[in-house]
Amino acid sequence: MITEKFVIQGGYPLKGDIFVSGAKNSAVAILPAVLLLDVPCTIENIPDINDVKICMKILKGLGAEIRLLNQKTGKYFVSCGRVTDYYVPYEEAKTMRASYYFLGALLGRCHKARAAMPGGCPLGERPIDQHLKAFELLGAKSTLSGSRRDIVELSAEILTGTVITMDVVSVGATMNAILASVKAKGTTIIENAAKEPHIVDLANFLNYMGAQIQGAGTDTIKIKGVRRLAGNAGEGSTVDYCYSVVPDQIEAGTFMVAAAATRGDVFIHGVIPKHLEAITAKLRDIGVTVEELNDEEAVHVFVEPGKVLHASNIRTEPYPGFPTDMQPQMAVLLTLADDASVITENIWEDRFRYVKELRKMGAKIDITQNGAIVHGNSHLTGTEVNACDLRAGAAMIIAGLIAEGETTITDIFHVERGYSDIVGKLSGTGAKIKKI
Repeated sequence: MITEKFVIQGGYPLKGDIFVSGAKNSAVAILPAVLLLDVPCTIENIPDINDVKICMKILKGLGAEIRLLNQKTGKYFVSCGRVTDYYVPYEEAKTMRASYYFLGALLGRCHKARAAMPGGCPLGERPIDQHLKAFELLGAKSTLSGSRRDIVELSAEILTGTVITMDVVSVGATMNAILASVKAKGTTIIENAAKEPHIVDLANFLNYMGAQIQGAGTDTIKIKGVRRLAGNAGEGSTVDYCYSVVPDQIEAGTFMVAAAATRGDVFIHGVIPKHLEAITAKLRDIGVTVEELNDEEAVHVFVEPGKVLHASNIRTEPYPGFPTDMQPQMAVLLTLADDASVITENIWEDRFRYVKELRKMGAKIDITQNGAIVHGNSHLTGTEVNACDLRAGAAMIIAGLIAEGETTITDIFHVERGYSDIVGKLSGTGAKIKKI
């Protein structure tokens, strides 16, 4: 078995330009959503990451036709006209969290679906009770099967619009409820819905293809079911529908923190500054300069010479609050602050597995009941560390960029699940990083 690693020589500030890829969390929902379409479409700005590759493998296994049209722009032709299967293979489903979007999409298409419980990063329990609640309210029956009772089977004679009130704010359950209800009979209202940008992106894509969804991005979403999803085209139309995935806010945020931690000067292009407001506000609070260039769809991040970075407390919250997916990266930056900072994690109970790895490098971090205390003025030294999950891997990269000496990062497959060409992008701004 070939072992791949990142090797980083620390101490080089990032300077130059980075272009952000399409959003992972949008792409892995929009691709299953194509199952609901009655016509082919093209989708561009799809990131070249492993989660997307798994998503496409599942689609092809179900009978979809997928063709790469332009590698540089991440443009693909996708047609699900010949899909007849409704079973997502076990192994593929267990390797990514977003596999559960196939449940909602296949239920909406076939009134049947079968897939294993989601996998992905080991961040704690991933209950799908809110997903199942939404499906059942729409009229589906759900059962758990398999020797481990980890296979979800859904069936419905008819899906009927209803009111779905989420017990907790859940991004995945909100998106699955949208997928299952766009072709349901009547109107569905989702209350206490999540508001993340990728939910809006999914709704925009479906609306572009003929759905009637209102309120995405607010806590109440209204969906009027439609018979067909074929844009404005009629039967047999050959119109080429093309949709572009929004930029990845977490990739952008990761590069913003990397620029700040290395005391660099970086222009990050292809972003929506509004999506980054929580990250931008926290960086400014710490002492980092962030200039929003809305007309250019970019942000300029730098640290003024001699500027002291200040401690700052962080609480992760659903959007528009500070994102849990940026918490590990920000923790690395806070090791450079002038005092102790408190991080409170409200989303994933096992998010702090990265702390053990940062301690190997000299970080002084104490774990608390629901978070961590990050002590500033730390001196990080390169060593071998593990990318124990996707965002932890991003944090290890940032730590390696600022550490003295050489850092080796193992289990980098986690990082490549969600970051497209991260080595190339960082190398282009002066980082001494390579994949071996």
